[in-house]
Amino acid sequence: MKIRIPFLIARAAMGMALLSAATFAIAQAPVRFVGTITAISGNTLTVKTDADGAHQVNVPSTAVLKRIAPGQKDLTTAETIPFSDLAIGDRALVKLDPDAPAGTEEALQIIAVKQADLAQKQQSDREDWQQRGVGGLVKSVDASTGVILLTSGAGATARTITVNTTEATMLKRYAPDSVRFDAALPAPITAILAGDQLRARGTKNADGTQIAAEEVISGSFRNVSGTILSLDAASSTLVVKDLSTKKPLTIRITPDAQMRRLPEVMARMLAARLKGGTGGGAASTQRGGSGPSNGSSGGGGDPQQMLNRAPAIQLADLKKGEAVMLVSTQGTTEVNAITLLAGVEPLLEAPAASQNLLSNWSMNTAAPDVAQ
Repeated sequence: MKIRIPFLIARAAMGMALLSAATFAIAQAPVRFVGTITAISGNTLTVKTDADGAHQVNVPSTAVLKRIAPGQKDLTTAETIPFSDLAIGDRALVKLDPDAPAGTEEALQIIAVKQADLAQKQQSDREDWQQRGVGGLVKSVDASTGVILLTSGAGATARTITVNTTEATMLKRYAPDSVRFDAALPAPITAILAGDQLRARGTKNADGTQIAAEEVISGSFRNVSGTILSLDAASSTLVVKDLSTKKPLTIRITPDAQMRRLPEVMARMLAARLKGGTGGGAASTQRGGSGPSNGSSGGGGDPQQMLNRAPAIQLADLKKGEAVMLVSTQGTTEVNAITLLAGVEPLLEAPAASQNLLSNWSMNTAAPDVAQ
């Protein structure tokens, strides 16, 4: 015992020393965050992150500043830039100096993506999603084969699309409370469920009924039909009495929300089509030259295209007591609107078909907004 006690004490002391060293190393590890530059004053940047608010960062002359293209990962080809090249609106990855004075945030390194470069890439990505993308509601998922079946369109224009995925396909899923593409996270194919909304981008066959998917994004959203109880322009919200639950639901209108109003003639025509009618000759006058119709549609227009031509509206255009239909994020008392349609009283006569129409439309009005 006289021999072992000093040995054990020595081992314990060494262990505590190593633990202290490891703790010190962790404490000294550089902190990183990603955000958007919102202000520049002297050599200080204000960077607003997507998660924890704004940081005021001092940028000394010793800081390493580099510019990369959107999506670029390899810094060996990054361009070194002066502080004066940074601008409001640029995205920035900031690595803080762990040796900076306490209570201050000082940059050790900044990797910037210029706003103009990001806007150009976003536009290119949107166009690619529109040209090489498909969207619809998930009908079934076979995880063993990687095959996902979608239903797209409504009424006479409804069709089934086969989405073929492989291990190389990038699968992402919207966050429960968000419709931001850049907030979507990787998720396995088993996370995709029947009834989900899904968009896929890849190589399509000639008629667009099959696609070899390079990228897939999906999400579970809520369909709501109801009458407006109140509106609050200051908070960009409205309260709707949900016709299915008979309870009030607060709807947040974000800048990304798609809002349109159906003219009465168009609403009645759509309602007739969804209930099995052809909608008469009025559909032909609404079609314009937007594209080919389904051969079995009786000369009627594509409902999705008709919704796209409905006039866009703002929150101020809505009125208390009128009916609306929307697709939103999930939630029981408060949700974010993805798409909202007013002037829908005739459509409420065929609620199931109407919600299917709106769900498909919300996946086709625009491509995902891709952000760095």
